[in-house]
Amino acid sequence: MTTLAVLTSGGDAPGMNPALRALGKVCAQSGITLLGVERGYEGLLEGAFRPLVTPGEGGGAPRFDRELEGCQGWGGTFLGSARSARFREAAGRAEAAAQLAEAGVDGLVVIGGNGSLAGAAALAEEHELRVVGLPASIDNDIGCTGLSIGVDTALNTIIEACDRIADTARAHRRAFIVEVMGRECGYLAMAAAIAAGADAVLMREQGRDERAVVEAVEKTVRAGFDRGKKRVLVIKSEGVRVPCTKLVRELNARIPGDHVRATVLGHVVRGGAPSYMDRRIASRLAFQAVRAFEEGQTGTMTAWRATAEGGSKTVDPTVRLFPLAQVLEETRAVLDGTSAVMRWRLEMMERVAGVLGV
Repeated sequence: MTTLAVLTSGGDAPGMNPALRALGKVCAQSGITLLGVERGYEGLLEGAFRPLVTPGEGGGAPRFDRELEGCQGWGGTFLGSARSARFREAAGRAEAAAQLAEAGVDGLVVIGGNGSLAGAAALAEEHELRVVGLPASIDNDIGCTGLSIGVDTALNTIIEACDRIADTARAHRRAFIVEVMGRECGYLAMAAAIAAGADAVLMREQGRDERAVVEAVEKTVRAGFDRGKKRVLVIKSEGVRVPCTKLVRELNARIPGDHVRATVLGHVVRGGAPSYMDRRIASRLAFQAVRAFEEGQTGTMTAWRATAEGGSKTVDPTVRLFPLAQVLEETRAVLDGTSAVMRWRLEMMERVAGVLGV
């Protein structure tokens, strides 16, 4: 390997920058040139390359991009990200492959979620490019990996927000519905509900219609106030297609006292400095990505605490390599509820549902 390129694509996630820094450090140690691609696949189509690491001449010190040094504490991604309709077409991917070839790139690292990894798999298959993916999605909806880059920071942000909301809720004896991100996967709502001491959780995977959602929240709020609680907390995933405004209106019409409020955290959940855990996961996944290239592997993804059978072991016992085809298949199963991991999550939430409101 002489030259690698890296791009960040799809929704940004805290930890993308530490992953970029780790890639740069490992490449520098191995004498590999690292090019950053600005604005994801859209930037790749435009040939928007910038040198992140250039090995020193004659054994001299490698040269680093100014933003690469010190970026481990930044949220988002300094390379930028963008959706690309052109890249979804075969002609667009052919153009991207041509840009990589012209830049003399031997391998491409893709840091992103389901759509980004699907694009990487297509690029590798159609053009025999060497590609390795890193899972980065705050929704934790990527198959084969126990955690994706960004999940831990997002959960810490949610929990801090819920703790703050609980203060004002107790002061006024109110019930709050807090909506978090997770359009297709309710992992954030599920995990945050337990950590924040919520009374109930609402997720798309529960399959409730609007009437059932309203009745479930009403039952939770009434039970909490009947027991003398000063605050009732319900965490709702955005995948539950009942707007918070409608829920609040319905509940305050049913429960006397106008005590129900809602807060939509939205993109606040995406931002902020990455946590220790996200910096750790991102750095170790990035390290193994470079090693995978050096070992001649391609069409693979580095996974943290594997949740699927198979994959290849690495020198890091916590990191395994899975074929992108297997990752994408397992991701589909996670999203449609047929994955063993998702079935287990739902079973556990059903078991603790009664505990949450006690």
